[in-house]
Amino acid sequence: MQYVPFGNHGFDVSRLGFGCMRLPVRKEEEKEVIDRPAAIKLIREGIDGGITYVDTAYGYHNGESEIVVGQALKDGYREKVKLTTKLPPWVLNEEKDMNRVLDEQLKKLDVPYVDFYILHALNKDSFAKLQSFHYQDFIHQALKDGRIKHTGFSFHDDKETFVKILHDFEGWGLAQIQYNYLDDQMQATEEGLKLAGKMGIPIVIMEPLRGGALANPPANVAEKIAAYEKKRSAVEWAFAYVANYAEVATILSGMSNEEQLRDNLRIFDTLTVGGMTEKDQALVKSLKEAYLSRMPVKCTGCEYCIPCPQEVRIPKIFAAYNDSKKFDRPASFIRSYAKFIENGHDAAQCVQCGHCESVCPQQLPIMDWLQKIDQEYHSQK
Repeated sequence: MQYVPFGNHGFDVSRLGFGCMRLPVRKEEEKEVIDRPAAIKLIREGIDGGITYVDTAYGYHNGESEIVVGQALKDGYREKVKLTTKLPPWVLNEEKDMNRVLDEQLKKLDVPYVDFYILHALNKDSFAKLQSFHYQDFIHQALKDGRIKHTGFSFHDDKETFVKILHDFEGWGLAQIQYNYLDDQMQATEEGLKLAGKMGIPIVIMEPLRGGALANPPANVAEKIAAYEKKRSAVEWAFAYVANYAEVATILSGMSNEEQLRDNLRIFDTLTVGGMTEKDQALVKSLKEAYLSRMPVKCTGCEYCIPCPQEVRIPKIFAAYNDSKKFDRPASFIRSYAKFIENGHDAAQCVQCGHCESVCPQQLPIMDWLQKIDQEYHSQK
């Protein structure tokens, strides 16, 4: 396992972090629950293998993840790791709820404190809500009374919002962002990642494999990987890309079984900051281009086309369609589009008014694409 300093906090952290959102599960009375013995064993094996960072959250596994993580960290394992959980803005109704939720989480984890308590999945709206609840006063108090050692935030919005949040609080202990070689210009972006690094805020990476999508590439991507002189799996290249950044402290992986854990431990034995050559970086760039070449609709997601008078979710429909083609997952589009239909936001609602096309910077034939996508859905279904 490779280790790096966790910013200026005075301790090192494993490059591989254990994300506890995808623990092993089983069926119990028609409900999916965590397979607790398997999950505890898996987390402990990860720690025995060198992992020193464990990440959970209030809502993971319907609230069960924190309980199981707390059980896994008994018998001396708590002392071996930095433990992170998250404050969910969506469950807060008033300012005092922040203290109530934190105390509930500490009880579920059965610990007196967490090393990192981060504001979960921030976007413009949720951050404004926390500002109205005076989140800084709450954080300072929790730091003072010892319930948390450091704070931070995880993020899902645009770069401008990311930069605003970075500058809103002087004590950020980390910033957790979705980042991989397909998404390096999305959400926080590479520019935001590097800005955080300049500010001394270590980066924690989530979704380095794009929810597992980068682990099983389509044929045109797999061929490039197989033909390259350096023999690495698709998973290794995805991890190597984010591990190359000096600003990145630890990279979360949501491991569900021993095979994934052991493969990740093997990979992270060798991944180092700056370990990718120029040829390696050119390969990964070509992998991204190969994925993007599979996208039929060249929509940039700028959202100039919305709101649609008929409430058609144009960019979201295009994104779902493109993703299904990009990752060769037709079933994912069927599921996504069925939800658009259920909510009355599908392409069949289009009345050909042309408003969307009149404002599209890319000058896309949006109405034709909507019709084609709707027809393709019904023909596949």
